[in-house]
Amino acid sequence: MTRFSTKTLLIAAALGALTTSAFAQTLAPTPWVLTPDMGYGYDKEGKTYSYKMGTSNAGLLLKGAKKVPKGTLFFIGQNGQLYMRTGPYLEGDGRFMFGPR
Repeated sequence: MTRFSTKTLLIAAALGALTTSAFAQTLAPTPWVLTPDMGYGYDKEGKTYSYKMGTSNAGLLLKGAKKVPKGTLFFIGQNGQLYMRTGPYLEGDGRFMFGPR
């Protein structure tokens, strides 16, 4: 039978706790930080940008703009294209329907 030292067990426990907490943190949804003075763009090549906004031409910006409905999910498909889904994407208990099981 192999004997383990106390130090080895403590190190293993600490590493297990760190990886468990890191894994739990990645599963929790994180809110976007969108601010009224910033614009966010998605160009024709699929790159994303953020822009500092001004107020001098806000009327022109709002012309033709549409509100995003509540309950909208944005995601990048395997082909790199940006998609949105307005249907349900959460389970009854609040878990993400399409996440790892």
